[in-house]
Amino acid sequence: MVRTVRLFSEVIILDIGAMTDAGRIRENNQDAYYLPSLEDKPLFIIADGMGGHKAGEIASNLAVEIIRKSFNKDTNKYIEERILNSIDEANNKIYNKAINEEECSGMGTTVTLVYIDDKQLYIGHVGDSRAYVLKDNKLCQITEDHSLVEELIKNGSISREEAKQHPQRNIITRAVGTGENIDVDIILIPKEDVDMFLLCTDGLTNMLEDEEIKYYLLNGQNMQKACEDLVNISNDKGGYDNITVIAVKF
Repeated sequence: MVRTVRLFSEVIILDIGAMTDAGRIRENNQDAYYLPSLEDKPLFIIADGMGGHKAGEIASNLAVEIIRKSFNKDTNKYIEERILNSIDEANNKIYNKAINEEECSGMGTTVTLVYIDDKQLYIGHVGDSRAYVLKDNKLCQITEDHSLVEELIKNGSISREEAKQHPQRNIITRAVGTGENIDVDIILIPKEDVDMFLLCTDGLTNMLEDEEIKYYLLNGQNMQKACEDLVNISNDKGGYDNITVIAVKF
């Protein structure tokens, strides 16, 4: 969809696409996402839940709904504070539900979000879902995976190529709802450095290389078609996990 957004004194046009799919193997989809309505500020959220039965699905949907409401409510606070407060609120509510309801025991979720203001993009991040920025035909991963294999890469135990096939590549070291406290990464990117941005769960990035992702972003008729192509090609390659993609072009 193409949407006109007023950011303080500036009017911008956003081409927005989104798609989610359970993939070829999983019985249910534990991913969730949020796109702003015409009345809302430009906040975009993606979450990848974890937990037995439908607990992961509960966690991801709770996170998206709580963060959306909390962020849009605290309009008198700085944006970084709104991001931290909203994710912290989601963490507390999911954690309490997990310890008080047996069927939700051990659940948690990744969260990666983007908020656009008149000068920059604010990114909040927990887990191994990702935010990418594309500028001048160059695709850059902005977030760092909070995962076991990323730690192994950083300490030199394995290479990035080895990480793609590592048997513990799905273990994350940070998630919303798995502990009483949560550590959130906040990243700011000048809006002038962004032609497009992408939010995605690891169901996409475990199946496609960054160059493949860039190809479909650049060659789709619009962002919705690009998202559909990314999900379809991930399924064609196996679709081993749920796949969710949000793409936004300025």
